[in-house]
This record gives sequence, structure tokens and C-alpha cells, in this order.
Amino acid sequence: MKIRATVVCVKDSAILLVSKPHSRWSLPGGRIRANEQPADAARREVAEETRMMVDGIVYLFQFRGFSTLHHVFRAALPEGAVPQPGEEITRCGWFAQADLATLPTSVPTREIVRLVFEPQVELAAMRVA
Repeated sequence: MKIRATVVCVKDSAILLVSKPHSRWSLPGGRIRANEQPADAARREVAEETRMMVDGIVYLFQFRGFSTLHHVFRAALPEGAVPQPGEEITRCGWFAQADLATLPTSVPTREIVRLVFEPQVELAAMRVA
């Protein structure tokens, strides 16, 4: 199983997504290197993919996909920060949560965003079961 740091960056209720050439939109992030802490990997991946340094980072939860375990973080961006594609990323964009239903994204991307913004839905489902 791959282990990944995945970062949710929010600005004015919009979510930052990135894309590689000929690929779906996804949350910034990537594999955690050997002997690297997940939070350090999250900061590094945001910097590599968007050329932005995060001000603060908060661990939210783990999300297990089919073949990947995501360590999910929420990052605070500096005032006026503008993402620019870096490394293998060719596009960066800000999207409303509702846009994810019509964008080409992975199921984990959509589910992670849903859990970040609608945690009460998951808690309510857990109480019913």
C-alpha cells in the first residue's frame, strides 16, 4: 500500500486542486519518503507542486483508498499566495466544493473533500449504525 500526504488548501471557501499532464484534478500531495514525517511531506509536496510555502498545517485524519493510505492535512496559506505549477504539475486551480461533482477527479479526492467540509454527515452515519 502506498502512503501519501494529502493537503487540503482553502481560500474563500474554494479548494486548491492540481493536475499533472493529461490527468485528473487532485489535492496537492504525494508519497512520504523514508524517514520523513507526514507533516514534513505535506509541506514539501505543497511547495514542490504549487511553489507556495504553507504558514501552518493541521493533521485531520487518515483516509484509506483502494491502494493508498492518505494522511490528510489542512494547510493555511500566506496572505496573497498564488499557486504556480511546479515539478510535474501543469495546472493549479481554485474550485468550489460543488464543482468536484463535475470535474474529472478521483473518488478519494471527492471523499476527502466531503469529509473535510461535511464531517457531521460521517458522524451521524456512525451513530445510526
